[in-house]
Amino acid sequence: MTAIGTIDRPLTHDPLKQAPMSPNATTSEQPHGSATADFITTGAITSRQNRTREMQLIPEALARAHMDDRLREVDAQRHAVRLVAARRMQRKAERVSMRARRALAMAVMH
Repeated sequence: MTAIGTIDRPLTHDPLKQAPMSPNATTSEQPHGSATADFITTGAITSRQNRTREMQLIPEALARAHMDDRLREVDAQRHAVRLVAARRMQRKAERVSMRARRALAMAVMH
């Protein structure tokens, strides 16, 4: 089960991280759409909490990446072992085929 805010399902559209539109667009002290003082304080707390959560999830992400790499390596190694075994069986089959041809040729000639 995955919860919102984990590596599998990151919380990307957090409204608290977005700067709200200024309620009074005619004020000349702040440009239109800038963050208010309340938002700056709460945004800092929220971003600190999110950073903490993100930092706590970093080892999980690293472990997943490491496991993915290991699985890819194991798959590649398995593929190589199968290929070597297939080539060995092919050479053995070719030797058996040549032996059978020789035996047939000897039987026909005598």
